[in-house]
Amino acid sequence: MLLLKDRIELLERDLVARPIRIAPYSDFPFAIFRYQPDEEWQIRREVRLLATRVEHHGLKAHCWSMGDLMWESLTMAEAIEPLIELETSRGYDEAEEQAAVYLSDLDFVPVDALLIRRYEELSSPPDIVFLWRLGALAPSLLRVSALTERLHSAGAPLVPTVLFYPGGWQGSLNFMGLRADDEPLGSYRVKVYGRESS
Repeated sequence: MLLLKDRIELLERDLVARPIRIAPYSDFPFAIFRYQPDEEWQIRREVRLLATRVEHHGLKAHCWSMGDLMWESLTMAEAIEPLIELETSRGYDEAEEQAAVYLSDLDFVPVDALLIRRYEELSSPPDIVFLWRLGALAPSLLRVSALTERLHSAGAPLVPTVLFYPGGWQGSLNFMGLRADDEPLGSYRVKVYGRESS
């Protein structure tokens, strides 16, 4: 299994290559970089350093926190107080279920809509996007495979994007290591850095 730094170096080489090599499909230049959840603090440091290094190659890296997007979505939907009341009266599980609706349903302000608005302000090249702080969506606020499918269906991103994914690999990605062996696998049609078993 490659060490985290080795996988970062491989990703960096693919990002600065011309043409960029992070994705098998040019119409959806999107990749997932998998790391172990206990490497969160290290990955935050590595992503910042990677953003600086690729900028020396003429790229402009944008680091977007999925945690920040989650709070922005809930705030715009005026959902925070109702979620607090729901958790107080009915418990965390029901509040989490409702939060997942706020974050993905078109009747509110879904995270993918916020992402698409941000993508519209960018151009490729030189812009690239790093989506990180995905752990804020654990354990099940937003399915990552569904998010990538919605972005692809909407025609975004045309800007090269790497999603930094905390989790394991058991035949497919396992978000935060929370999926049981008998649960269905997510569908990922993108390049995954870190496909090694763990």
